Formats: sequence, C-alpha cells, structure tokens
Amino acid sequence: MKKVITYGTFDLLHWGHINLLKRAKSLGDHLTVAISSDEFNKLKNKEAYHSYENRKMILESIRFVDKVIPENTWEQKVEDIIEHHIDIFVMGDDWEGKFNYLNEYCEVIYLPRTVGISTSQIKQDLFKVK
Repeated sequence: MKKVITYGTFDLLHWGHINLLKRAKSLGDHLTVAISSDEFNKLKNKEAYHSYENRKMILESIRFVDKVIPENTWEQKVEDIIEHHIDIFVMGDDWEGKFNYLNEYCEVIYLPRTVGISTSQIKQDLFKVK
C-alpha cells in the first residue's frame, strides 16, 4: 500500500483544499492529513476560525482522507513519515523547495495550487469595508 501525507491548517475549507486532498489521494492508496493544532497555530502567529477538533471532524468526513493527525511542531515531519510508513509527502507549490530535505525519507511532491481561491483571499473578501 502506498501512503501519502500532507500538512496544513485547513481552516475555512474551500474547493482549493478539496482539490489538493483529491490530487494527494490519487498519488497513493492512503492519505494522512496532519493539521496544525491550536497551540502550533499560536506559535506560528496564525489564527484559525475553527478549533483543531472541529477542523479534524470536517477533514475526517471527506472521502479522500483516511487519517487525520495533529501537527504540533515544524520538526515532526520526519518522525511522522517514519512512524506512519509514508511513501509520498505532498504540499502546495507555494512551499516549493522548502521540504526537499524529506527526500531522504520519502518522495516529495509539490502540487500546483488551485487558481482563484485561497483562505487568505476569503478572509480579505469577508473583511472588506463596503
């Protein structure tokens, strides 16, 4: 069985997220999604609208996702790859090159982002003063 992993906050879920998950799952037989814990988001100075538990529940309901685990640190990726027997690490191409060091442990693939949608854009649009 070929196992794939991806990481993210997955807050304000949109079709770009779904496209990423669908394409990541198509690369293997099992998709693990590591989502940033609330504590990790605070360390990154990032605020999620939904709590970790709610984001986890949402992701677990998506047919492309087989397993959801917490991301608590930047450094845990190697440990996750080994512990979960991961064959392919997938991220959006906005992270191109940042995780090449993981090629020592598994294949690293950067997928193109979905054009026309991003969580940042949604937040900007929602908070525009009219």
